[in-house]
Parts: sequence; structure tokens; C-alpha cells
Amino acid sequence: MRVGAAKAVAVDWVRERMRHDPAVRGAFFSGSTVALPEQAVLPASSDVDVLLVRDEPGGKLGKFRHRGVLLEVSELTWADLGSADDVLGSWVYAPMFRTDTVIADPTGRLAAIRDRVAAGFTDPGWVRRRCAGVRRRVEDGLRRLDDTAPLHTQVTAWLFPTSLTALLPVVAARRDPTVRRRYVLARQVLAGHGLADRYRELLGWLDGGGMSPARVREHLAGLARTFDEAARVARTPFAFGADITPAARPVVVDGGAELVAAGAHREAMFWIVATYARCHTILAADAPAREVVLRPAFEAAVADLGVASAADRRRRADEVLAALPGWWEVSRAVGGWDVAG
Repeated sequence: MRVGAAKAVAVDWVRERMRHDPAVRGAFFSGSTVALPEQAVLPASSDVDVLLVRDEPGGKLGKFRHRGVLLEVSELTWADLGSADDVLGSWVYAPMFRTDTVIADPTGRLAAIRDRVAAGFTDPGWVRRRCAGVRRRVEDGLRRLDDTAPLHTQVTAWLFPTSLTALLPVVAARRDPTVRRRYVLARQVLAGHGLADRYRELLGWLDGGGMSPARVREHLAGLARTFDEAARVARTPFAFGADITPAARPVVVDGGAELVAAGAHREAMFWIVATYARCHTILAADAPAREVVLRPAFEAAVADLGVASAADRRRRADEVLAALPGWWEVSRAVGGWDVAG
């Protein structure tokens, strides 16, 4: 199916939802489809992300199929978005409004945000502000590691802020940040700015030097087994719960396989280990005996990243924190703002 046709299905779903739920005050597209041409073929490992805006807090409706299209629908409030300038300075929300992603806007507030962001998105000062937000998230996360937490919690706390270093050049280049393909995008951006030699350091913080494609495929197969078990037993609500369901399996497993097949096996390990940790979070809550049985495969994947122990993760985190000033200069060079610091 073409991206444009898939998005039309999402629009139809939103209109129907708003007819039955007047508390929904607007809707817009987010995620990978924002940057895809309307005539592009929607990959089988991709969904169409939609954000609904409400006056009061709602929740994440999750992934589900509507007329053959996998939708992922989440909800947020006007307070979550903030003012138009708040959105323009946000590395999370600004890319969603750089083009016309608005689906429904009875109040006109989303259009005002879109117009402000579209006008200022490429301005170097705003790019710098968005990069500063990424840098703060890296620093705050890596400085708060808890060596006493369960393994899945420790790995998540180390992995996500570490991976955000890949988004520094991506955000600086005014590209749309993604989750699964963030390292691939970083590699493309750095190469496009004559900085390809810097990518080895960035990827090394993730995996310490890497492993063979065959070994990564083994980890992906182990993840598939763990994913199916976690999706089967999941009962406790988690923020990421919609990503560990049968409907989400193509995005997780097939998406990882696509990265490996494309030669990005090292990059795929971020997605594999991140999903492993989420699965074990669910298993620990809802099937602790099964979590113990399945844990060795997760531990093997973590060990192959070179961060088997809390001390290993702390050491790798310290390396990232020490190198961040240099990567800020890389971001400055990519983003084109004049003032360092």
C-alpha cells in the first residue's frame, strides 16, 4: 500500500473517532510516515502513527489494524504540546509540524503551531535549542544509572540515553528523529557532512565494536521467542505496552530483520536489546517464572554489547559523558549555528 493511501485510512479512523468522542480536540500524524512521500510504498515493518489531542490526559490506544493498515494511536494534551515556540524548540515535537501533518483541527490551534514551526524550523538558533534538549536528555539519563535495579531496568536506563547520541547529528541536520533507524540516520548524516570517520565512535558506544551478522540474527531469533511469550502473558499496563503485542510483531521482528539484511546488523542491536528489555519488564511483572527461564538469551545479547555488568555500563556511560562536548561541536558543524557552548 502507498503511504498516501495508508494515511487516508488513518484520517478516516480519526474522523470516526471524533464523531464518537468529542473530547478529542485535534489530531496529527507523527512517526516515520511524516517524512515519506505520498507515493512511496509503506514498508511492512512500519505503522502509521497518529496523535490525538485532548484537553485532559488520555492514554495510548496502541497498535491495531483498521482497513488493513496498522495504526498506532496515542493521546496527549495541549499542556503536553505547550506553546508554538515550545513545540518549535522541542526535538520530539517540532519535526511533526515542519510540514502539514494536521488531520483534524476544529480549534485552529494545531494550524497555528504548524505555521510557526514551518516558518522557523530550519533557523540555526532553534536547531541549537533542539540539540541542547537531546544533550540534556543524554546527560540526565546517564548520570542517574541505578546499579541496584533489575537487569532489564538497568539496561533500558543505559541504552536509551546512549542511543540518543545518534540523534544529535540527526536533529542538527534537521532530519526527523526515529527510534529503530536512528543509528542508520546518524551514519547517513555524518557521511553527508564529511564526518563519516566519527561514526565508529558513536556506534562503538552502543556495541563496543560489534559482532557478526550471524550472531545478530541469533539474537533476533531469541528476541522473537521472548517477544511472543511477553505478548501472550502481558497484563500490566506499561507506556510501551502497545509495542509488545501480536499486532506489533512485524514492526519489531521484521523491522529488525530488515536492518540486518541491509547490512546494518550492528545498528539493529539497539532495537533488539531495547525490545528485549521491554519484554523482560513485562515478564517480570506478569510471568516471573518465565522471565527467569528466558533471561539467559537476554543476558547473552547484553553481554555481546560489552555491558554485561553494572560496572561495564557505568564505564561506557562515563565515556559518552566525557565525549559529549566534542559531539556538541560535531552537532554545531552540522547544524550551522555560530556560537559554541
